[in-house]
Amino acid sequence: MLDVRPSPIAGQWYDGNPKSLARSVDDYLDRAKLPDLSGDIIGVIAPHAGHRYSGAVAAHAFAALRGRTFDLVAVIAPMHRPYYEPLITTSHDAYTTPLGAVPVDRAALTELDVILKSELDFGLSAVTRDSEHSLEIELPFLQRALNGEWKLLPVMVRSQEPQVAQGLGKALAKVVGNKNAILVASTDLSHFYDQKTALVLDNTMLHQIESFSPEGVFEAEWQGKGFACGHAAVAAVLWAARELGADTVKILDHATSGDVTGDYASVVGYGAAAILKSNS
Repeated sequence: MLDVRPSPIAGQWYDGNPKSLARSVDDYLDRAKLPDLSGDIIGVIAPHAGHRYSGAVAAHAFAALRGRTFDLVAVIAPMHRPYYEPLITTSHDAYTTPLGAVPVDRAALTELDVILKSELDFGLSAVTRDSEHSLEIELPFLQRALNGEWKLLPVMVRSQEPQVAQGLGKALAKVVGNKNAILVASTDLSHFYDQKTALVLDNTMLHQIESFSPEGVFEAEWQGKGFACGHAAVAAVLWAARELGADTVKILDHATSGDVTGDYASVVGYGAAAILKSNS
């Protein structure tokens, strides 16, 4: 019997009924309109609010992967909960959503842990029954978008230090470089500004992401010119993708919660992006 992490958010952050969840995710994916994407997709960036709020934006990231087959999916997300460990993973054998269980790749996690200890002098801290939403919220999209069976490499980033994010990125590249794998970074953008201010802040952060600058992502956050709760996770994935030969980031969509609710006085920003490696 698998030791399965119980979902703390199904039925709240997204539909708890398997059939209606599948329909809603498929509908988001069907409605996503993508620009031309030239090159191999090394990773994607997606928001992690409730599907009602950010599902339409998130769908653009996962529509770019629709119909693809991977053996390993590394989801790198922020840890919003008050853990003290810098890098966290699950101690469970699988995540569960109403669409079924997603097995964790224990061998890949062990490999990552060993490399991190050599790079950073510490590794992954495994926790049980975490209540973090930012990683799980992406799983129904992956379950509906991808073909075939795949395993999950889950990492939640508590540290806000660039050297930790860079070390994680380099370690990830070593783990996934010889595998049929895809990277997923989970982040929302600005929180609880009015729409006009949010658009300025979000555009600044998205510019740094599209410029393929993990350094710029941290600088925008530190200077208060742009915000992303998962900026360290995004930077880690950008550093990993850089190590894997990626050279371009394409912003696929951007919206705010106000575009869904009609309340523009206090909004949360959402962006989706694809990280590409040129074929030439």
